[in-house]
Amino acid sequence: MTFAEFLQQVGGMGRFQVIHTALLTVPIVLMASHNLLQNFTAAVPSHRCQLWAGGSDLNASLDLVPLDRNGQPEKCRRYVAAQRHLLDPNGTEGNGTRVDTEACVDGWTYDRSVYAATIVTEWDLVCDLRSLRQMAQSIYMAGVLVGALVLGGLSDRFGRKPLLVWSFLQMAVMGTCTAFAPNFICYCVFRFLSGMALSGFGLGIACLVVEWIPTQYRTIAIAITGFVYTLGQILLAGVAYGISDWRWLQFAVSAPFFLFLCYSWWFTESARWLLLTSKAERAVGVLRHVARVNGKQEEGEKITVEILKSNMEKELSTVKSSYTISDLVRTPVVRRIFCCLSVVWFSASFSYYGLAMDLQNFGVSIYLIQVIFGAVDFPAKVVATISMSYIGRRVTVSACLILAGLVIIANIFVSRDLQTVRTALAVIGKGCLSAAFNCVFLFTTELYPTPIRQTGLGFGSTMARVGGIVAPLMTMTDEYFPWLPPVAYGAAPMASGLIAMFLPETLNVPLPDTIEEVENRSRKKTTMKETKEMIPLQNQDKVLFKETC
Repeated sequence: MTFAEFLQQVGGMGRFQVIHTALLTVPIVLMASHNLLQNFTAAVPSHRCQLWAGGSDLNASLDLVPLDRNGQPEKCRRYVAAQRHLLDPNGTEGNGTRVDTEACVDGWTYDRSVYAATIVTEWDLVCDLRSLRQMAQSIYMAGVLVGALVLGGLSDRFGRKPLLVWSFLQMAVMGTCTAFAPNFICYCVFRFLSGMALSGFGLGIACLVVEWIPTQYRTIAIAITGFVYTLGQILLAGVAYGISDWRWLQFAVSAPFFLFLCYSWWFTESARWLLLTSKAERAVGVLRHVARVNGKQEEGEKITVEILKSNMEKELSTVKSSYTISDLVRTPVVRRIFCCLSVVWFSASFSYYGLAMDLQNFGVSIYLIQVIFGAVDFPAKVVATISMSYIGRRVTVSACLILAGLVIIANIFVSRDLQTVRTALAVIGKGCLSAAFNCVFLFTTELYPTPIRQTGLGFGSTMARVGGIVAPLMTMTDEYFPWLPPVAYGAAPMASGLIAMFLPETLNVPLPDTIEEVENRSRKKTTMKETKEMIPLQNQDKVLFKETC
């Protein structure tokens, strides 16, 4: 009797699973808010140098503002002295003399009609300091990376629920502290710690959802979490539109985690994890609790420690006392899974954040493009969910990544004057990448066995955060090599889509509970394939033998 059969005995997809999954998915709404928050809190409004003549209006005293080579007011230089003669149409620029300019030594004047305040306007992250804006996002992603490495491993060691509760607490406190950061350095530190927390509760939620859901419902459950994340992207645009001050916006998306912390006591630890970490008594208690909630109390009472251990004896005999990240590369099949998934996670995240964090360059309202980028995820994820359910995980992931890469590459050859076409292609690419994320999240949890599932998912998330760190840095190269970012954002998912085809298919396959089970499945498939290839050859030999006789 497998653990999946015990899960069916206590109710399968019953009331407990529905309530548990619903409570776990609510915080996912705010995952998108924190990941994409800097599109609004670090938005760059129109600006120019503060004028020495005392002009504070952005459009006033233009006789003191030099023009750049495109004929637009210069953002980072000003005239050393007033050049009022430039307003005379019959005048010349200083009668052929050179007009001296200087840096914005008195600061900048910002257009506050759209954004009341951002970290850019508060700490003047423009001109020579403009790279700090992208650096802040990379620091946040570095926090998510560290969280995936640290909290993912701790969760496999101490349990899913304790690390999930801790992550809620850390996100609530650090997110709120970010809203009151006195300077840019403190802001980056608090954002780094918020990133760690986000990674922790994201991984915890994924494992608790998957490990309590019967095999046939896993695709739908993960799809729902993906739709909730998409909903969070759309809600972020609405909240940001209503709250134009970055501090209050930061607080608005952080304070709800105090509520999540309050009801997290109701979450139930994974019985799979309890059983495979020699906590059979607690596993029985948890299964009986689930049976009571599902109205299967009598069936739950039949489960005892002895029955659980005897039926799971084979799985328990192969479980080590402790697992480390080295177990991800110790055996050949798991090592291949680890390498392929690392590339897929990195590439999907790298291209996704390359598009999603560059909304101001699309030439339309940042709030509108945020809504469009969020809305496209719904049809993309519906198609991906149907494909995963009928065609399989491997083909779906590969197709989404390759299509995303082709669309992004195609955008290079579209004229910048065709802004609508360029935006449409970017939206399609972003939708494909979102669908790929949804697929690979489920795919990863199904490929890794229970003892290292959180560690494997954590390392996959780590590679995704590496991609998220590199993406803003790649965007910075646009000033010197305009073609390089789109080429990189397109080539990465195309290459990873081809690599994804080397992963084993998991459609309608029960979750593996041990590393040995993963290795055995691969060996069985190889043996069956070789047998099928040998049978026609044997039949052919018989025919040749008869003809010879």
